[in-house]
Amino acid sequence: MPTLDFSKYTHVNFAFAIPTASGGLSYDNQAAMPGIVTSLHAAGTKAIISIGGWTGSGLFSTILKSTTSRAAFLGNIVAYVKTYNLDGVDIDWEYPGRQGDSCNAYDASSDTSNFLAFLQDLRSQLDSTFGSRNKLLTLAVRVEPFDGPGGPVSDVSAFAKVADYANLMTYDIAGVWNPTTSPNAPLQFAPGQGPQFSVASAIDSWSGAGWPTSKMNLGIPFYGYAMAATKNMLQTPSNMYAPISATAPQGDKDDVLYADPCSGGPAVYSGSWQWKNLRGQALLTSTGAAALPWVRTWDSTTSTPWLFNPNTNTFITYDDPQSIQLKVNYAALKGLAGTMVWSMDMDYNDELLSNYRYIANFIVGAFFHYFGKCN
Repeated sequence: MPTLDFSKYTHVNFAFAIPTASGGLSYDNQAAMPGIVTSLHAAGTKAIISIGGWTGSGLFSTILKSTTSRAAFLGNIVAYVKTYNLDGVDIDWEYPGRQGDSCNAYDASSDTSNFLAFLQDLRSQLDSTFGSRNKLLTLAVRVEPFDGPGGPVSDVSAFAKVADYANLMTYDIAGVWNPTTSPNAPLQFAPGQGPQFSVASAIDSWSGAGWPTSKMNLGIPFYGYAMAATKNMLQTPSNMYAPISATAPQGDKDDVLYADPCSGGPAVYSGSWQWKNLRGQALLTSTGAAALPWVRTWDSTTSTPWLFNPNTNTFITYDDPQSIQLKVNYAALKGLAGTMVWSMDMDYNDELLSNYRYIANFIVGAFFHYFGKCN
């Protein structure tokens, strides 16, 4: 891991603590926690434990249905915060009322209501143990509100009352799971092209359901994805959408074959490209210029860059200083609290972080996750 300047982040989330069936917590880097928390606090940065994540959300639904495991879960979270002198807890359930990873339990009829009751009790226990609002309670959320039996619920205002912030995961909007090349994290989506979600639509969806923008942090990825296009996209460079192969090409040097134990499928590459490897492996010779045979193109509709290699027909969607600056500007315009990035170790000589222009108090990082405040 590169050397990280914690003072550049207002909050750092340790990702992830994984819930156990009995309501316990398991965190791989637990032995290192005391030293890292001390370092964060010395830098004036808050330390938060993030619970769940994509592969760690399988048991939320069942834990919250059991009186015994639910009570244990609440107690263990509060004890964890106390033991490690943490500044709060982040719940990253992917997703209440909706299938996330294929082996995750979920219940569209009761997950969201159970989640609200649980968060209300967690807020109460944190306040009674540490003092009113002395510990943060944040949520990592998808591009639409939590699901009920009929899809996304229309009112999340009760959640906003007990949580301090919602960290909008406005990324992973596109990947090899889609039929065409598309942007990973568009500022605006292109109507009728690619997934119809974006930074702007996520903010509108959550604020329209009653979550104040002043309690939102905009998620920004420090990575992107490669996809195998079925044609040379540079023949029509104004169009970033083309059919793709169902199998992702290998991404950067850190992208390894992985077999999801939930799906039971073969080991495959994710196609992921971290910014530090786009630069370190010299696909990009500077923040805005590509090395041949790669060609950098900019899509003005989604406000995102993309790379293409005509020798292999490989497309890469990613974010760079230009696209990030536009997102940070938009978050400030909309009155968001700040920004959150995944993840802080994916930057290259702070090129992405240093291009933020509207950050005062809030950047959340993760070994993690991050947020940063818009001024």
